[in-house]
Amino acid sequence: MATTQHYLWAGGHFLLLLAALRYFIASFTFTTISAWWYKAGFLGALVSYAIVKSLGTPQPNLAYLQKALVDENLQYFVLAFFWWSSKPVAIALMPYFVFSLFHALTFTRTTLMPQFLPPGPPATAGGPPQPHPLAKRLQLWVKANYDPAMRIVAFTELLIFVRVAFGALLFRNSLLTPVIYAHFLRQRYYHSGFTRDAIAIADGRISSVVNRPGLPPAVPMMWNKARELTGRWAGGVIEQQGARRD
Repeated sequence: MATTQHYLWAGGHFLLLLAALRYFIASFTFTTISAWWYKAGFLGALVSYAIVKSLGTPQPNLAYLQKALVDENLQYFVLAFFWWSSKPVAIALMPYFVFSLFHALTFTRTTLMPQFLPPGPPATAGGPPQPHPLAKRLQLWVKANYDPAMRIVAFTELLIFVRVAFGALLFRNSLLTPVIYAHFLRQRYYHSGFTRDAIAIADGRISSVVNRPGLPPAVPMMWNKARELTGRWAGGVIEQQGARRD
C-alpha cells in the first residue's frame, strides 16, 4: 500500500513533468515564459530525490560520506539544487524529465491503475488475478523503452556540458557552471555504462572529423592534447570504442 511519502515522491515527479513540458513548449516556440516554471520543475525534482532513502540514516563517519559521494540520487539532488538556484538552462531539465516520465508511468501502473481499473482474469485456474491489460501494455512499453531513454539522457548530458561551456564563454551562464557540471559528468562516467558509451561514441565521431586529410596538423594535435588532459583529470583514459556496460 502506498504511503504518504510515496505519494509525495510521485507528486514531485508529476510536478516536474508538468512544469518542464510547459517550459519546453515555450522554449521551442520562442515564447516568453516566467522562470517560475523552470524553478517549479526542479523543485519537483528536489522533492522526489529528497524522499528517496537510498543512503539510509545519515551517519557521522567516513564510510557513510564515501557512500554518499558516489550515490546517484544524491548527485542528481545536488545538481537539481544547483540548476534551481542558477540562471535557467532549458536543456538541463531534459534528463530529469525523462527520469520522471518513467517514474510517473510506473507509479501510475502500480498504484493508481489498480484503484480505478478492475484486475484481469487469472492466468491459470485458481491463480491470482492478473493486472489490467492496459497496465500490462504500460509495463511492456516502459521495459522496452527504458534503455533507449537512458541513452538519450546520456547524450543529452553531454550536450548540456557543451551548452554551459559555450554559455560561459558568451557570459550566458556562470563561469563556474561548466566546472561543476564537468565534475558531475566525471562521476557519471565512472558509474554509468550509458555515459561511458555516449562519451566513447562522441569521442570517436569527433576524432574521425579532426583527423580527416586536409585539415591543418594543429587541429588533431589540439584535439589529442585535449583528450589527454581530460583523461588525466578524469583519472583514466577515455575509451574510443567498446566502453564497458554496467
